[in-house]
Amino acid sequence: MRGGVTLYDSHCHLQDPAFDLDRDDLYRSAAQAGIALIIPGYSLASSDAAVALAHRYRGAAAAVGVHPHEALEALTNDAGPRLTTLLSDPKVVAVGEIGLDYYRDLAPREVQREAFRRQLRWARAAGLPVSVHSRDAEQDTLGILEEVGHLRGVLHCFSGSDRFLDALLDFGFYISVAGPVTFRNGEQLREQVKRMPAERILVETDAPYMAPHPHRGHKNRPEWVVYTAEMVADVRGEDRKKVFACLVSNTKRLFWRLERGE
Repeated sequence: MRGGVTLYDSHCHLQDPAFDLDRDDLYRSAAQAGIALIIPGYSLASSDAAVALAHRYRGAAAAVGVHPHEALEALTNDAGPRLTTLLSDPKVVAVGEIGLDYYRDLAPREVQREAFRRQLRWARAAGLPVSVHSRDAEQDTLGILEEVGHLRGVLHCFSGSDRFLDALLDFGFYISVAGPVTFRNGEQLREQVKRMPAERILVETDAPYMAPHPHRGHKNRPEWVVYTAEMVADVRGEDRKKVFACLVSNTKRLFWRLERGE
């Protein structure tokens, strides 16, 4: 990536069908802005697609995993072999997006919990961090992380309670901040950002979702991660350039294969 990496969009679903008509253009815009990408899977097929895009686009990496909405898929006989094979690919930097979602409950909760456990174990066996989704499931998320004991990872698109934040930080987790930190009603998250350790913060778009202000309501784009990063710096009262450099360093520290890829 010419000129180096200005920021990492640490979680963007560039393989999503929402980008079928403009995927290459979005990648080029991001690359020109110095934005590198981590593309997480949310199913077996989307994990395959994430890896393919990571090989196609310079400055992109992948994570592979099954989202709680698709948790039943993680319990099929071929899920383990397929995902563990992908984990050996040097372009794969994490297991994700995995976790629990009790807000939509699109899969039975016990199925979600077992899928989460299994994927945490696969990540631990591969020595890779995890990208965790947790919605209305704080207690069970913490309980399973502690039970399995794989505590190297990030809580993506954080929107939880102060207690949840403190427990994750105590575990050694990183916290990923997304577009809602820029929203008018994002005051609680902005207050939480102020007290997050600087060395544990990542930023993301979660594209095509959660577009930041001033683009809220539109299809999100990886290059818009800069709005989130600027807000992180501003609410902490810190120099933007220094914060951007810290965010890049944090991302490389957690997703250690990124350094090898470069």
